This record gives sequence, C-alpha cells and structure tokens, in this order.
Amino acid sequence: MFVDHLSLANFRTYPGLDLPLAPGLTVFVGPNGVGKTNIVEAIDWAATLGSHRVSGNGPLITTGSDQAIIRVRVNRGGQRTVLEYELNAARANRVRINRAAPVRAREALGTLHTVLFSPEDLTLVKGDPSHRRRFLDDLATAMRPVLGAARSDYDRALKQRNALLKSARRSRGFSDSDRATLAVWNDQLARAGAAVMGARLQLLKALDPEVDRAYQQLTDGPKHVSLGYESSSVAPGADQEALEHFSVTDLYELMMNAFERMARHERDRGITLVGPHRDDLVIRLGDTPARGYASHGETWSTALALRLGSWYVHLADDPARGSAPVLILDDVFAELDARRRRRLAELVRQAEQVLVTAAVDEDLPAALLEDSPTVIEVEPGAVWNRAASSAEPEPESGPEPGSGGNQNAPQAEQP
Repeated sequence: MFVDHLSLANFRTYPGLDLPLAPGLTVFVGPNGVGKTNIVEAIDWAATLGSHRVSGNGPLITTGSDQAIIRVRVNRGGQRTVLEYELNAARANRVRINRAAPVRAREALGTLHTVLFSPEDLTLVKGDPSHRRRFLDDLATAMRPVLGAARSDYDRALKQRNALLKSARRSRGFSDSDRATLAVWNDQLARAGAAVMGARLQLLKALDPEVDRAYQQLTDGPKHVSLGYESSSVAPGADQEALEHFSVTDLYELMMNAFERMARHERDRGITLVGPHRDDLVIRLGDTPARGYASHGETWSTALALRLGSWYVHLADDPARGSAPVLILDDVFAELDARRRRRLAELVRQAEQVLVTAAVDEDLPAALLEDSPTVIEVEPGAVWNRAASSAEPEPESGPEPGSGGNQNAPQAEQP
C-alpha cells in the first residue's frame, strides 16, 4: 500500500499543504525545525490515530485555530480510499471514509498501515514500561482493529475502579454498596484486560522470531534478541512463561485472583496495582536484559529491530499484494554509524513506499540514493519537488477545514 496524496489544514506548522506522493522512496530534506517531521507525523497519525511525539490534539493544531484536518488517499492494490480526520481542540475528533458521514474513529483503523522509525524509539529499549506497552498495543490494534474496543473498555473500567478505590481509601473501607460496585468493575476490568493480554501474548509469539531476524540482519553479531512478557497479575514466584499457554478465560481468572490477592494493598493505596496497564515487554540481548545493560549501538540496533520486526509481522499476517505497511524513517539515518545506515537502507528498499526525513543529503546512505528517490525540499513556507528545479518553489496550499480542498493548488490532484 502507499499514500498517493496528503492534504493538511492547520496541522502543526502547516496552515495548508497539498502534496501528491508516489510509491517507492520519497525523501524530505530540509533544516531542523522547518516541518519535515510534521508531514510524516500526519501520515502516521492517519494510520494509528495517535502521534509518536505528543499525546492529545493540542500541539497538533496550528496556534490560533480550533481544529486541524488530515486527509490522506490510500492506494492498496489499485483500490483507493480517502481518510479524513478532523482534530478538534475542544470536542471529539470526527472521521470520514470516502467523504461519507462521520464514523467511529476505530472504523478507519486497518485502512492504512505504517511502521515508523524515529529517534524516540530508543525509549522502547531504555525507557519505562509504558513505551513498550504502547508499542505492543498499537501494533496489535493495527493488525486487529477490534482490539481498540477492548482497550477503550479497559481504560474506562480502570478509571472507574481507581475512583472507587480512592474513595474507599479516604473513608477507610468499603460500604456494602461499594463492595457490590467493586465486584462489577473487577469483572469488567478482568474481561477487557484478558482480551488485551491475550492479544499481546499472541502478538509476541509472531514478533519474537522476527525481531531477532531483523537484529541479525542489522548487526551480524553473536547476540540474539528475545522477547518475553511480564505480567503484574502473576503471583510472586510463579512462572511468567506459563502465560503463553493461557486462554483468554485463563487470563480472566488470573486477573480476578490477582484482585483478591491484592485487595488490601489496593485499598490502602487507592489504586489498581495489577493488570495490563502495569505489565511490561521484557527485551533481552543474549541472557541479559537490554534495558540498563545494552550499549548505545546495541540499543539502537534493538530499537530498529523492534520496528523492522513489526513490519515483517505485518507482511506475514497479510501477504496479499498491496498489504505492506508504509515505512517511515524520521531523522534516523543521522543517528546511525555507516554500517547500520547501509544495512537499514538495504532492508527498507523492500517496501512499496518509504518516506524518509533528513536534514541534509549527506545524512542519507548511498544505497538509498541508488533508487533515484523523489526528493522534496522543505523550507519555511514552501514544499517543492527538487526534480522541478527549474521552477520556483511551490508555496504551501491545502484545504480549508471542512471544505473539499484548495482546487487551485498547483500540481495537486485532490483526493
């Protein structure tokens, strides 16, 4: 699959942008701070409904505006689909598919797949568990959009259960009605949590060998990467590895037993202490945890392997023509040594569409430039194709929020 058109309105630094795109390699080149990352961030947002840089809509909406528009046209095996997202500062976002009536956001999930590499990926290895949980959940949801409902149900039940626990902490105990309410939230949280854990564990079975494969391709080193799951619901001293054989029903019982075991501690703390929101993806290099022990180079290779492995999992899950996710590499090559640059460039050339950002041409490996990429220069107030060097740079143009688009944008085919 590939994105053949992107339109933005009031997104980040772009009051308007109307940009035709093509399959193959496209490189966005320009100094730091001019908006290269904003372009690829918008495309990734259209696939994942979230930013790899910030949480919430506020930073994504141009200062002085109350909404932003992201519109992408996706070409999948010759079939085109237009996704339009209206990001609002003060109310719920609105989503349209092929300009029809608004639909729930999760109905758009699965239309566009992306795998994004960025310097922030180092947090997958050396950061706190929340980064690794999000990595797993975003990948699992991209492959099985129905999981989005379970994640929403879990977050809602967790919020309600925590509120009840905080109330019990203040009043030094539960009333009879509180106990009945807690039982309801225990059940709902365990059901949604079992679905989330089950999806994570199923994903890990496929992801583990692919991440190690990617690591070997990037390094040719003697070490191997392995992935494991550490559940907060498992009793101390119990076998975490047994989880891979658990059914969703088993996981539900595991959580219910954990609630009973931790009841006093949770009441005293006023917070839910067990569940998928406190679990972790354990990454090991050989016999050693990667977090805290991997060198800087090993950390980079492991982070890249996690992303590349997720791309391989996508391909294996849906090998049909046109199903390969769009690969996005945001300022990654500048952070790598020559060997890793060359290896990564050779690997990503397999994708139908690759979008790369770089400050200068010298940040790009020669192997990548051999494919005669489309080079788009990004400057303050202008985005233009280097191949049309005889022409003046084209100013940013794009649709007004809620409109059909800027029909006068030069060389821009409206989706």
